[in-house]
Amino acid sequence: MPTSWPTPPCSSRPDDAVLFENRDWVVSREGLEHRATGYFIARETLPARRADGYWDWPLQLSEKTWCGVRSFREAFLAALDAGGIAPDSKLTLSFALGFGTRLPGPDTEEFTALADLVRFAAPKSSAAATPAPRRPARALAVGA
Repeated sequence: MPTSWPTPPCSSRPDDAVLFENRDWVVSREGLEHRATGYFIARETLPARRADGYWDWPLQLSEKTWCGVRSFREAFLAALDAGGIAPDSKLTLSFALGFGTRLPGPDTEEFTALADLVRFAAPKSSAAATPAPRRPARALAVGA
């Protein structure tokens, strides 16, 4: 993990220097911040991963209704680059797992969560799996 981020050449206040920005996010030396909500991801935590290797931040941010996947992904990748953190194949999978997958259609922020694509379906019944109906038990005649 890098110990320092590059200082932009024209910064009068290095701690507040903007390294990257888009419509929703600002990347500074301190980390990544969402403009509208102030949600902040400290630079030291950017490479955080779960035990299975999936990246924490794409999975956590996918739960936020205000987080647009495109602008977050763009800013997150810029923050990783600024911090000298190399993305791996699990990063792409983390975005897909968290935010879902894009269905064919117009170029929008709309993604479909994987859970919405995969629905539980009851198993189809088959004649072999269905037990035969039971006949009523006959009463036993008890002799006196």
